[in-house]
Amino acid sequence: MQTAQTVIKTKVKSGLQKATFESDNIAGYIFIAPWLLGFFIFTIFPILSSFALSFTKYDILSAPVFVGLQNYKEIFLTDERFWKALTVTFFYVIVYVPLRLSFALAVAMLFRVNRRGVSVYRTIFYIPSIIGGSVAVAVMWRQLFGVDGALNSILKFLGIIDKGFGWLGNPGTAIWTLILLAVWQFGSPMLIFLAGLKQIPASLYEAASIDGANKWQQFIKVTIPSLTPIIFFNLIMQTINGFMAFTQCYIITEGGPFDSTLFYAVYLFEKSFKFYAMGYGSALAWILLVIIAVFTGIVFKSSSYWVYYESKEKW
Repeated sequence: MQTAQTVIKTKVKSGLQKATFESDNIAGYIFIAPWLLGFFIFTIFPILSSFALSFTKYDILSAPVFVGLQNYKEIFLTDERFWKALTVTFFYVIVYVPLRLSFALAVAMLFRVNRRGVSVYRTIFYIPSIIGGSVAVAVMWRQLFGVDGALNSILKFLGIIDKGFGWLGNPGTAIWTLILLAVWQFGSPMLIFLAGLKQIPASLYEAASIDGANKWQQFIKVTIPSLTPIIFFNLIMQTINGFMAFTQCYIITEGGPFDSTLFYAVYLFEKSFKFYAMGYGSALAWILLVIIAVFTGIVFKSSSYWVYYESKEKW
């Protein structure tokens, strides 16, 4: 009799728990429903639509016409500006990412000490990352490097140049002004590096010091290996941001002169919204997606050889 009552109580309790769990699930789905709705409408649907449009000829004003792989064939076989944009973007990413991360790490090393006023300097150095992607900063940067800009005025005052130099009008220097702007916005990876530096146990530095390691050796043998997960994260994020760079180039140089600063995203925008080749632009977008996925996959695959975690010798 006692056993039967125990079984009944267990079943009732289990049923109540199951009902509570199901009601909690329903409540959870109700709360996240607005986000899910926005995600499917504004993210998933546009992605799938762009993939379908990449196989069509579509000028926005008329109905799309299916052309198969024609857009992709034209991009790879006859579009010289595509290859130019790809080359410029690759050069930009390869140069700006290491420079930006190097500056971010160097400044983070300076700010990791707890001294009076350090938090103020951290905020000041982080501000460019907040406003760096704005149109106003891009306009300011264009004026700064103009023929009559502040940079030429300073160089004239120092006697380095006699007359104004067109930094943005010269194909050899225009791309470097954009790279300099990107490097200037190192505040975000700096804060991430700073958080990583604070997580490194002081005992590691003490042990290295006892073994006779100097500051540089401690940096190479202790700091860098301990920061490899942070470096890995920053590398992924900055690489993706580099391939998607748009605002600075579009406002400052508009891809010129002679397409020397034609970023891939700017070319994609021109084809889609300036020449109304939306199907062609969708194909360009999916090519960019594949390129970013390949680069991200390479970094993830290589991480097993250089990324170290505290819980494991190697990941």
